[in-house]
Amino acid sequence: MELLDNMALGFGVALSWSSLLACLIGVTVGTFIGVLPGIGPLAGISLLLPLTFTQTPVDAIVMLAGIYYGTMYGSSTAAILLNLPGTVTSAVVCFDGYPMAKQGRAGVALAMTTFASFIGGCFSIVLMMAFAPPLVAVASSFGSPEYFSMTILGLLAASTLSAGSPIKGIAMVVVGLLVGMAGTDVNSGYDRFTFGVDEFLDGVNIVVLAMGMFGVGEIFWNFTEGQKSAQVEKVDVSWKALMPSRRDWKDSAFPIGRGAGLGAVIGILPGAGAAIASFIAYSVEKRVSKHPEKFGTGVIEGVAAAESANNSAAQAAFIPTMALGIPGSVTMALILGALLIHGVQPGPLVMTTNPELFWGLIASFWIGNALLLVLNLPLIGVWVRMLTIPYHVLYPGILFFICLGAYSSQNNPFDVFLVIAFGVIGYGMRVLQLPAAPALLGLVLGPMMEEHFRRALLIARGDATVFLTQPISAGLLLLSVILVVSTVRSSWKKRRRAAEPTAAA
Repeated sequence: MELLDNMALGFGVALSWSSLLACLIGVTVGTFIGVLPGIGPLAGISLLLPLTFTQTPVDAIVMLAGIYYGTMYGSSTAAILLNLPGTVTSAVVCFDGYPMAKQGRAGVALAMTTFASFIGGCFSIVLMMAFAPPLVAVASSFGSPEYFSMTILGLLAASTLSAGSPIKGIAMVVVGLLVGMAGTDVNSGYDRFTFGVDEFLDGVNIVVLAMGMFGVGEIFWNFTEGQKSAQVEKVDVSWKALMPSRRDWKDSAFPIGRGAGLGAVIGILPGAGAAIASFIAYSVEKRVSKHPEKFGTGVIEGVAAAESANNSAAQAAFIPTMALGIPGSVTMALILGALLIHGVQPGPLVMTTNPELFWGLIASFWIGNALLLVLNLPLIGVWVRMLTIPYHVLYPGILFFICLGAYSSQNNPFDVFLVIAFGVIGYGMRVLQLPAAPALLGLVLGPMMEEHFRRALLIARGDATVFLTQPISAGLLLLSVILVVSTVRSSWKKRRRAAEPTAAA
């Protein structure tokens, strides 16, 4: 009965005209961003974050959330038509989606990704409604030691479970932590790491860093790589050609269900994210299939499982972000920063202090998924034509809006120069193959980690064993140690296997 009352409150908020408009804008822009290769949800959210400053917290988060899971819907379009994933989460769709397009079944593949995304997203919403309140009840007993330990676990998980070298990931987390320390010390009032620049007294603006590293850095990278618009073959987008056959639905039913379940579980884990969920779901389907050799040749099961998993994981990532204040993915870290900008403190008390925000967001997920289902099927032809826009025409406009957004965030011209500087840094990180996402996570969680660390020591009168004497805190720290040890061990085994053929030769 309490759940029905909460959902009634949520739909009362989500069905207001302002929230409906915010949801529609978010999912539409998110689909557009997902279709364009290389931009991704991080860059998209960071570009549009300044536009939310004049909105209410509910409308702002509804719009940003719509951009996030809307990107998951649209990112498979370029993967299927061009063998070019719109985001890393849709890379798996290339394996069977592009072969389906070459077989003349691009319309069926595009429609199935839309249906699978809808089902996966709905599964995660139900999971969030059922398990978020118990999770909040457990988390309400957390103190500063527990929050510090959980932040450590989240940072390590994000850096070690993400793609690429774990050492590089941890190093970039440290860089983000150092950048987050710039500004005025909360306890003493002294400035630190400002280097005499008054603009740094309030710290580094997360919006500027995100737009620079992920927006400007991506533009620099695409121009230096000389990317051009790809030629898209004509695709039949009639309703008859789009609809999957009865055999397609039969082959996809169980993969969609398994993908939704795996995505929901993986999406809750800090640092795992939708990309890992889609890869694991695809691997599971290939393992349980009676004909695994067909995967990679254009089987619809691979497309359906991957899309269901990445959308389920994308929306499940809101559970730890809203209920615990710990982002389940790097994009969630940016949304966490948006909540803090709007004066909302994510964590166990958000359901009691801001129930209209929490349940309004969940209700908007139902509305957003329904809107995406209605929008994506008829707009497939539009997205296909949009892929032909040359990069040299598209990116100057994006760069203009980046600079406009950087200036409008604090009405400070210094932020425009700073966003360009972070863009150069982001480009350099791409060249050196250093992941930028963990740095953003370190910037968001760093101040929170420092605050709880110092508060715990103050309460314990400087006794550092407080982090080990509290059972939950000690358990989280133990998990962090296990995570680091297992990562180092797997990395060592990988190097050993790579060295064996050389030694044998």
